Amino acid sequence: MDGQHHSDHQNADHAHHTRHGHNQSTLAGAPGSHARHSGGSDHSSHSPQAFKNRFWISLLLTVPILVYSHHIQAWFGFSPPHFTGSEYMPPLLGLVIYLYGGVVFLRGSLQELRSQRPGMMTLISLAITVAFGYSALVTAGFPGEDLYWELATLVVIMLLGHWLEMGAVQSASGALAEMARLMPDTAWRIENDEPREVAVSVLSRGELILIRPGARIPVDGSVIEGESHVNESMITGESIPVVKKPGDRVIAGSLNDDGSLRVTVEKTGSETALAGIMRLVEQAQSSRSRAQILADRAAFWLVMVAVGSALLTALAWGLSDASPTFIMERVVTVLVAACPHALGLAIPLVVAISTSLSARNGLLIKDRLAFEQARQIDYVVFDKTGTLTQGEHELVSIYTTEGLEEERALVLAAAAEADSEHMISRGMVRAARRRGIALPPASSFEYLAGRGVRAVVENQEIRVGGPNLLSHLGLTLPPTLVSGAADAGSRGETVVYLVFDGSVQAVLTFADVVREESREAVNTLKEQGVKVAMLTGDSEAVARNVARDLKIDRFFAGVLPENKASKIEELKREGHRVAMVGDGVNDAPALVTADVGIAIGAGTDVAVESAGIVLVQSDPRGVARLINLSRAAYRKMVQNLAWATGYNLLVIPLAAGVLAPVGFVLPMAAGAIVMSASTIIVALNAQLLHRFRG
Repeated sequence: MDGQHHSDHQNADHAHHTRHGHNQSTLAGAPGSHARHSGGSDHSSHSPQAFKNRFWISLLLTVPILVYSHHIQAWFGFSPPHFTGSEYMPPLLGLVIYLYGGVVFLRGSLQELRSQRPGMMTLISLAITVAFGYSALVTAGFPGEDLYWELATLVVIMLLGHWLEMGAVQSASGALAEMARLMPDTAWRIENDEPREVAVSVLSRGELILIRPGARIPVDGSVIEGESHVNESMITGESIPVVKKPGDRVIAGSLNDDGSLRVTVEKTGSETALAGIMRLVEQAQSSRSRAQILADRAAFWLVMVAVGSALLTALAWGLSDASPTFIMERVVTVLVAACPHALGLAIPLVVAISTSLSARNGLLIKDRLAFEQARQIDYVVFDKTGTLTQGEHELVSIYTTEGLEEERALVLAAAAEADSEHMISRGMVRAARRRGIALPPASSFEYLAGRGVRAVVENQEIRVGGPNLLSHLGLTLPPTLVSGAADAGSRGETVVYLVFDGSVQAVLTFADVVREESREAVNTLKEQGVKVAMLTGDSEAVARNVARDLKIDRFFAGVLPENKASKIEELKREGHRVAMVGDGVNDAPALVTADVGIAIGAGTDVAVESAGIVLVQSDPRGVARLINLSRAAYRKMVQNLAWATGYNLLVIPLAAGVLAPVGFVLPMAAGAIVMSASTIIVALNAQLLHRFRG
């Protein structure tokens, strides 16, 4: 059938291309991503268990140090039993705690100094080294009072803070490990019509495998035989299982439900869609945003401020004839209280959590900057075909002559078109199946070039085609069909004529129908204060009809792919922050031009390189979720940064002793406790992001 028969929709039947990276690691072994902290230190080499073990051992060693500390004995008025060498217990155990519990901080400070980016590890190391060094001098005879109990409590509290922090970071990054566990290690390969269990790693493209009920699918492939429901929620976020039948694609890691499937292998291991998602999640978790860069800079300068404050504290109290012990306590307290631990955690933990939440909501973040900018979007431009619409022509209405029922007209037209592969033909057959109609067989099928099709159905010659068919046959529309055909044409619908018995008996109209989700998507965006526009290569009539249906105020029709970017630039010149939503192929220039490019992933094509964000499902409602999550994550970043910096600005002067003249001196242990509490508050605040529901 020609273009007269079926309108030419330039954007229909989009092709999605997936370009996976060349990561050769297997899916099951793909590494997780840990948040990076300010100052260049990296905790990815440490596990929560490592910090937990050091914490408990150091805590046990701290108890006798506290019991035999002169300060503690004087404060609580007790005298512990003494034995030979008991006076050396605090320095010996203090040395063990310094070397065993403090080694993680000492190593971290060396890494920071080598990278010329001193941060929190440097400050912690300074504090515990000064406390231990001064105490060792006192033990050797230097006048003053040792600080072993302060050293021990500082290390214990810092280990506790790091243990809790690492547990939070590992939990936030756990989506990758969860995804890796979805992949089975073995598969049932069909050999000589018999299933044989083999390692997934030995499967090759084109081989046939058996997927039994209740089993996870080990590869990306196509169903050859069988029918079943498959749960793809870990990829798409959609909890309802999807029906899979011959010709449908299946995704590695998804769960087969009630039927048995035979699947042709297409992609395995690191080439699968799930592996691609994992790479994108890991890449996004480790990528740096503007806010994170700002936090790193703030942490660096905080180190400078802390060291400077410590030096000024020592100088000021030295000039006031304070005791060496008091001066040392103030210096160490300043260094302890000023640790930018909370500041270093403020951004990375939010990044890790928001990235994991995005993946679970069907949003894959390729570019952290794009995700960060999404909160500022005030104009979203949607490609029409396949984004706001289904991308397939569906039956809209049937107009018949007197005496012919609509169902009968559909039966004859669909039966005649059943052997055609045209999108309108497929739409007819789908409409008949949805109505539960069994199509009679057709014979003598003939494609009429430029006009339509001809076939014999139930011993009756049937012709189906567009305006050229009527011209060729010299037929005109009966008066009863003129109005319906005219109305459909004004709405931009494709009009198809059913001809038999020498006259036009029915008019069937088709359109690329709007997704139900699109209405909700547009309404939600408007409620968020975001304007919506539509971009399409279709005619003005088609575009106007869709825009009217979705209540979209602005649309651009008849736009060629190469001209789409100019429409985005037009909106940007008007002062808008623009997001473009398309399929990443014909829309690639527009996606790149927009402030935020959002690609439709169509289920498995998750690596559209022209976009910063990928919607795994072809569901436009994901755009509103993206903007909401971006705004929520930004609020958490701002809250954490404000808390962390505000805390330091308040505590450093108190640690230095500015209120000493009025009788208040912040104890060093209290400084450590408050600092650790600040870190925990930031971590808990970031965890509140888990309440996000879109």
